[in-house]
Amino acid sequence: MNPKPFEYHAPKSVAEASSLAEKYGTDAKFLAGGQSLIPLMKLRLLSPSHLIDLGRIPGLSYIRDEGHDLAIGALVRMGEIARSDLVRRHCPILSQCAHQIADPLVRNMGTIGGNLSHADPTNDMPAVMVAAGASIVAASGGGSRVIPAGDFFVDTFTTALKGTEVLVEVKVPIGPTRRGAYLKLERQAGDFGIVGVAAVLEMSSDGRCAAAGIALTGVGPTVVKAARAGEILKGAKPDKNVIDRASRAAAEEAQPSGDLRGSAEYKRAMVETMTARAIQAAVRRQAER
Repeated sequence: MNPKPFEYHAPKSVAEASSLAEKYGTDAKFLAGGQSLIPLMKLRLLSPSHLIDLGRIPGLSYIRDEGHDLAIGALVRMGEIARSDLVRRHCPILSQCAHQIADPLVRNMGTIGGNLSHADPTNDMPAVMVAAGASIVAASGGGSRVIPAGDFFVDTFTTALKGTEVLVEVKVPIGPTRRGAYLKLERQAGDFGIVGVAAVLEMSSDGRCAAAGIALTGVGPTVVKAARAGEILKGAKPDKNVIDRASRAAAEEAQPSGDLRGSAEYKRAMVETMTARAIQAAVRRQAER
């Protein structure tokens, strides 16, 4: 099936894109890599009258070390994140996650800005952003603002972006004591995850967790921040007892629904198992550093 007819716009700046969005309102959609939007348009589940292509806007494709943060422009492709030496060196959980998204075709077209703005509850990268304590930079003709990742994902396919705002940058905290892991249970490589878990730990010199972020994919209307699991890890040495307690807490915080990929009970059990494995993997990476 082909999309319904639409008018194509190729703005040369964020301000111009924002102006077009204001002009056409709900009849317009922003286009980045198109790996989520175009399939929906082909199925006519979405039929915008105006398509605003962000791909011609300069200055939105970069990965750079800004000291305490890794800054990633909104138009950076997932494949670039997966292959980037800078990402692997400073924030390997991003590379690990990007490698697990869909297939090479999608990774080489899909952008981090489009990925996050789509807010699919089974998407991988939102969990990493929430666990890592990342920040989302949104801009429009009226200026810009910074949104914590934990506040950015509001509901299913719904973010905190206002109608004329464009996601322009992602800032992910980095540092020598931070390490993380993202693990996904899937039926086959490239599939949407049955359950995904992101664990990011900040370790102190005595082997305790100074801070911990745990976030879950596929077990709620949007990404689930397992706050109680993080609190259990904070200040503790991540031994088997602590990890087991944190994993049970994460399973209790999950909000799974049964579907073709499994029952709610099965998914909750898998959250506990995958959370334990993700924390253990993050601890091992701390030890290997």
